[in-house]
This record gives sequence, C-alpha cells and structure tokens, in this order.
Amino acid sequence: MQIIVAGGAGFIGSHLCAALLADGHTVIALDNYVTGSPRNIAHLTGHPRFQVIEHDIIQPLPAALPTADAIFHLASPASPADFSRIPLQIQLTNSIGTYHLLEHARRTGARLLFTSTSEAYGDPEVHPQVETYFGNVNAVGPRACYDQDGMDLGDAFVLGVT
Repeated sequence: MQIIVAGGAGFIGSHLCAALLADGHTVIALDNYVTGSPRNIAHLTGHPRFQVIEHDIIQPLPAALPTADAIFHLASPASPADFSRIPLQIQLTNSIGTYHLLEHARRTGARLLFTSTSEAYGDPEVHPQVETYFGNVNAVGPRACYDQDGMDLGDAFVLGVT
C-alpha cells in the first residue's frame, strides 16, 4: 500500500512511518516541523520506499502529492504547552488541514484515519477517561484551540471517503 502520514516527523508519526515501512508499505511523510523534527525521521530518509515532503497541511496539498491507499492524520500539535504558543495553527490544522486531507482521500479513493489525544476531552474531571465520557471543555479557555475544534469528535475515526 502507498500511505501518507501527515505529521510524519512527530514522535508518534515517525514511529508509525518506520512500522509501515517494516511492513512493506511505501510511505510519504508530510510535516511542517512545527512540533515534529527532521531528526525523528533521519534514519528513514535513505529508504527507497520513504519520501518526506515538508508541507503545512493548512495550505492546499501539493499537486504532485501521490495517490494514496490510506492517509493517517497525526498532524495536529497536541501538547498543552502548544495551546498558548500556537493556538491558531492548531485550530487551522484540525479544520482546514483535515479538509485538505479529506479532499485528497476523496480524489484518490484513500481511507483516512484522524487521531487525537485525551486532550480532546478538555480538562478532565474523570481519570482515566472512558469512551462514553463527554469531557469538560471550555469554549473560551486556554485549551479551546484543541478541544473545541475538529478533535472533539473523539479519539479516532476512520473514514471511507466516497
């Protein structure tokens, strides 16, 4: 399979890229390095089935972006430390960036996996959060850029886009 990993130079994204390559897939990592690092994928850059494209998914995706069978969306900064530092970047990644990835999935027939963290539940009143927990979000609080945006859809969802 040919797989796109948005946020491929992040901690989780880089490990996902390595695992997908080990499973025999071709991987295209997209990352703007806002929180990811080229160091995380340096060991993959010489691999014949790995390509990295420096790109911010807030911007329209490159016209030359290859067709994909699957897209993993891990591009959103999810650390509470980033919520006050880059709140607009987070909101736009979770909305406009998600739209761009969904459009690419629709055009190419790919399935898309959109992930988030428990931060999507806001400042929790329950530990650990179970899947039925609706959260404790504040629409105007310092975490709102993450937990009030597209990520409040839950921990992950998979779309078969048609």
